[in-house]
Amino acid sequence: MVELAPVDANPLLGDWEGPLDLPPFAAIQPAHFRPAFDHALAQHRAEVEAIIADAAEPTFANTIDALERSGKELARISAVFFNLSGAHTNEAIEAVERDMAPVLSRHYSWMFLNEALYRRIAELNRIKDGLGLTAEQERVLSRYLTVFKRAGGSLPQEAKDRLAAISERLAALGTQFAQNVLADEKNYMLVLEGEEDLAGLPDFLRDAARAVAEERGLAGRHVITLARSSIESFLQFSSRRDLREKAFKAWIARGHEGDTDNRAIIAETIALRDEKARLLGYKNFAQFRLDDTMAGTPEAALRLLQDVWKSAREMALSEQQALQAMAQEEGSNEPIAAWDWRYFTEKRRTREFDLDESTIKPFFQLEKMIEAAFYTANRLFGLTFASREDLSVYHPDVRVWEVRDAEGRHRGLFLGDYFARPSKRSGAWMSSYRTQERLDGPVHPIIVNVMNFSKGKPALLSFDDAHTLFHEFGHALHGLLSDVTYPMISGTAVSRDFVEFPSQLYEHWLEQPEILSRFAVHHGTGEPMPADLLKRLLAGRTFNQGFATVEYTACALVDLDLHMAERPEAIDIDAFERATLARIGMPEAIVLRHRPTHFTHVFSGDGYSSAYYSYLWSEVLDADGFRAFKEAGDIFDPATADRLLRFVYAAGNSREPAEAYSRFRGRAPDPAALLVKRGLAAA
Repeated sequence: MVELAPVDANPLLGDWEGPLDLPPFAAIQPAHFRPAFDHALAQHRAEVEAIIADAAEPTFANTIDALERSGKELARISAVFFNLSGAHTNEAIEAVERDMAPVLSRHYSWMFLNEALYRRIAELNRIKDGLGLTAEQERVLSRYLTVFKRAGGSLPQEAKDRLAAISERLAALGTQFAQNVLADEKNYMLVLEGEEDLAGLPDFLRDAARAVAEERGLAGRHVITLARSSIESFLQFSSRRDLREKAFKAWIARGHEGDTDNRAIIAETIALRDEKARLLGYKNFAQFRLDDTMAGTPEAALRLLQDVWKSAREMALSEQQALQAMAQEEGSNEPIAAWDWRYFTEKRRTREFDLDESTIKPFFQLEKMIEAAFYTANRLFGLTFASREDLSVYHPDVRVWEVRDAEGRHRGLFLGDYFARPSKRSGAWMSSYRTQERLDGPVHPIIVNVMNFSKGKPALLSFDDAHTLFHEFGHALHGLLSDVTYPMISGTAVSRDFVEFPSQLYEHWLEQPEILSRFAVHHGTGEPMPADLLKRLLAGRTFNQGFATVEYTACALVDLDLHMAERPEAIDIDAFERATLARIGMPEAIVLRHRPTHFTHVFSGDGYSSAYYSYLWSEVLDADGFRAFKEAGDIFDPATADRLLRFVYAAGNSREPAEAYSRFRGRAPDPAALLVKRGLAAA
């Protein structure tokens, strides 16, 4: 048995005695993480070795149950660390992250490539019909067998050794990729010096830029950063074309130059992923990656993307012509460039729908949108959210709510971290400090939503920002409402092209008049959004969808192309990007939403590698799924909400995604719903 290091004086180890088992954030220092990891890794290894050494014949209890009980301390330390490394990092945490990436990879390779452990699981699968397993236990056993096979557990030792080396190197590369992007994002500032530089900017954006300047020690000035809520608003409103160009070029150059250049990392990552897939018996990495998804094959994902691409491209080119005409009306003979698109789109939206962001945004207060998300969860699932200002958090901006069910029982904690800061990577995401399970009694989840909105007094959101808030809260509900026995299948631990379904579905409620009329109220007067403005807002829902769909779909096509490349060892990422965009006919005035060198979804880890198409795949489900409520005649129909809860939000990965959807909807999804939702086809 491994002798474990003492736990004294390290707040990450031992019992967490705070209220509701939140991590002891106030006591945690970066120096605590490495010894805590070392202790937890040794403990987990000892637990797994005990399973392997068990002389008794394999049973579900002594193998699968034991595996599910192992590594609890490692899981909770990892959750704290990786949540902080994304949401509130510093140089010390980044150094630990670089050190730990290969260490953790080696540990999990040892476990998942262990021959004796794989044999125990394979034997259980062979005799499973005689074990008297529940449906959930059968699913957990199946998932364990799949995970071990996909890790290489059944391969010869030489192949296992190479797979372990590849995984270790990929872990280091992914960490460096993400840190390079974050460095570019936090270091860039476009300082606006005077009224000329502020030309066209509405008050809410000036206020936000002034607040950022104060945070960065430039009081009295205005600063635009590469946080999406800052840079996109600037591109939308600034009448200074030269500054739009400067800011846009910095935005798309993240991870592309100097000490933070990610191009060599991408080339090595693609080559290693391809080698891994071939060792595992697949033609390429995309085939390996999608074999365990709803899509099943890269070809199936490509068919969806290509079906959408043609209509989206035609619409985007039509949009570009309209923008060019507007530019010419203003006396510009320059072709519409990527840094012009959002600026003239805002003008066009004002003209065609009598809508502009400065008119809409005062009605979308962050506080009211949080209330709207909570209200919707209450109407659908009976949840209530009580603010807990007594609980310690990792940053003053973070807020905590205790979640209770319709019977008043504690269901979990929800943390909201809404504002951009230099210590936080860009984007928006849901994560967990603890996942739900009940193998040894109820374990309640601790879920966090992280976003990058601009601060203000009050904080005002765009309609897109409000969608982001609802989207991430949909993910949060997937974690909070989970109701399974085993950690392996809890909450969002589902197929990548299914996990976006609950989150994207939840966005639909934001657009309902019942929600907007109640929560879209003016921050100054408290008056609800006027009926005519609400009507125009909803009428413009599919406005600019050609651009939005092209911007996204091109990324997904590049992702799949990269991971299906025949000679991945020879990838020149700039040339590859140009060639792929030329092949698909990318409009010149549109740039990828995520260029490869800052495509963290794909290159900071395996999360969305070969799987960025998942958002579109899940959108087929959400577009068709929301129709179930419409068909019921009530967006909060109790029977429909109950099926959604039982077969989707509460079910985790307890059944195949296609079955889960069919149990909710009563049939397979209708792909035509996606095109209608995006305005690419008639209803």
